[in-house]
Formats: sequence, structure tokens, C-alpha cells
Amino acid sequence: MKKVAKMVRDHFGGIMNAIGLGISNGMLEAKNNCIQRIKRIACGFRNKDRFMTSILFHLGNLDMAVSTL
Repeated sequence: MKKVAKMVRDHFGGIMNAIGLGISNGMLEAKNNCIQRIKRIACGFRNKDRFMTSILFHLGNLDMAVSTL
């Protein structure tokens, strides 16, 4: 109990900011979950560039429609 009380006291400013502003890190956690899923599906990449390309492809919100001029 004392440990929890000390943690709340140490982080009280941040806790009050989160409650007052109504923000959370939910969007960040969702992106992180998607990146971890990409990593599991790939079973390892040859290099960091290919991993980054895969992340950008899946999370970049690209418009994949064919454009006609």
C-alpha cells in the first residue's frame, strides 16, 4: 500500500494532467500493436530498411487507387 501511495504521489502531476485533458496513449498503443503484428508475420527481415518499408506500407494510409490522367 505504501509503495502505491508513493507512486501516486510521485506521478500526481501527470495523473491530474491526463484526467484534466482527457488524453490517453491508446492511439500510440494501437500503432505499436500493428508494428508488432507486422514483425510477427514477417518472421524476421533481412535489414532495417525492409522492416521500415513494411511498416510504412501498412500504416502509411496510402491511397492505393489507380490514378488516371
